[in-house]
Amino acid sequence: MAALLAPTTAHATPATPIPQQAPGDTVTLPVRDALQALTVQDESRAGYERSKFKHWTDTDKDGCNTRAEVLLAEAVTAPLQGPNCTLTGGDWYSPYDDQYLDSAKKLDVDHLVPLAEAWDSGASAWTPKEREAYANDLDDPRALIAVSAASNRSKADKDPSDWLPLYAGYWCQYLTDWVADKTRYHLSIDPTEQVALAQGLSRCPDQPITVTLAH
Repeated sequence: MAALLAPTTAHATPATPIPQQAPGDTVTLPVRDALQALTVQDESRAGYERSKFKHWTDTDKDGCNTRAEVLLAEAVTAPLQGPNCTLTGGDWYSPYDDQYLDSAKKLDVDHLVPLAEAWDSGASAWTPKEREAYANDLDDPRALIAVSAASNRSKADKDPSDWLPLYAGYWCQYLTDWVADKTRYHLSIDPTEQVALAQGLSRCPDQPITVTLAH
């Protein structure tokens, strides 16, 4: 199992405002600056139910729901698509554990920032439609990721202070994408999460992220 980044003493710092705030605006900035811009506050899971995030939907009415759309988009070798978007054959790469998988049934489509974590971080105040849009976000490829079922269930609803991918070679990408997703949706981070992200990203390239603000 991946060695976790050990949190030290967490210090909540005022968020540095990002330059554009309107939904639909595009923001580009180094990932460590994006981390500094996130609001740091304690989180609450009160009232959370997975059913409050409607998924998987077929937004474009093409017969393939969000899960199938992600599997089709991320396939290394394209599967055959049958009636009702049934997928057979194909190959996928699971970056969480550095594995190749040869069946859609062996994969989960993971919300990189889990639904429960999103609820804790601000989604509890969203409308049902906003939560549905989050749960089925095909507009940003970082939001949903096809991974092995075992790795996804190991992660469950944990944030980076409690879980990192088994494959350490993916840590920097994972942490960077986590910050990007939280930026896109104006989600907060808790103090322990902030420390884990800061410590992890200090060992990674300070690469720029570009996000289109959703809320």
